[in-house]
Amino acid sequence: MLVLDGKIAAAAVKESLKLKTAQLAAEGKRKPHLAAILVGNNGASETYVASKVKNCEETGFESTLIRLSENIDEAALLSTIHSLNNDPAIDGILVQLPLPKQISEQKVIEAIDPSKDVDGFHPINVGKLVQGLSTFIPATPYGIMLMLEHFNVQTKGKHAIVIGRSNIVGRPISILLSSNVKEGNCTVTVCHSHTPNLKELCLQGDIIVAALGRPGFVTAEMVKPGAVIIDVGITRVEDPTAKKGFRIKGDVAYEEVAAKASAITPVPGGVGLMTIAGLLKNTMQAYEQRVNRS
Repeated sequence: MLVLDGKIAAAAVKESLKLKTAQLAAEGKRKPHLAAILVGNNGASETYVASKVKNCEETGFESTLIRLSENIDEAALLSTIHSLNNDPAIDGILVQLPLPKQISEQKVIEAIDPSKDVDGFHPINVGKLVQGLSTFIPATPYGIMLMLEHFNVQTKGKHAIVIGRSNIVGRPISILLSSNVKEGNCTVTVCHSHTPNLKELCLQGDIIVAALGRPGFVTAEMVKPGAVIIDVGITRVEDPTAKKGFRIKGDVAYEEVAAKASAITPVPGGVGLMTIAGLLKNTMQAYEQRVNRS
């Protein structure tokens, strides 16, 4: 059984980007620059943003973290985004989700310049993805594809089961896995909360992507021998025996499923690390597009 280790795959992506950034510096060119907006002080969001900033530093990118109050009004946040859109020194913009209830996430997503939308959520970029055009791929699905590529997981002609239909993971990964690309060419079935025969469908899956946010949902009895398991889940589960008072759990019952799988991603240490790798790749792409246009 192969452990699809996100540390190994992400390190390879980051090393490639680090070398490219060092070459830019040697040529006297500026580095790629990512701006992140964090609204409020949600614990999980703080952790995610800190990790993104840290990875930018390790890769040689410039990064700017903008902290805004939990009580900020929508107009003020949109104004901040507008300023970043017009800043020629900024290549990529991300707004950490979720946002406070007084702010429309959709308005925020649509406010970001599509050419700086390194999260890949803007409708223009989503439309390009659907049409198979070059665009920014949402970071988590992108990271999954990079992981499949790194570990040379064969996907052509396979039946992929995607559990979850979110715009962040489920929908885009179903499009990517069915696309006519090296890590694609799957027949894809998308399952969700109204799928009546989920277990039976999962047992047909050569590849299962679990992205529903329910810890331990996918069990061994749902997995056929030799399946490839991609666990996107990342849920904080209270555990008084843990140092932090919680543990991070995936959507897959890891130990029992690993015994049947041919390959599986751990949680933590799997898809989460690849999400950041996808974000960094998008940021470099945004930088190169801006430089080529200027």
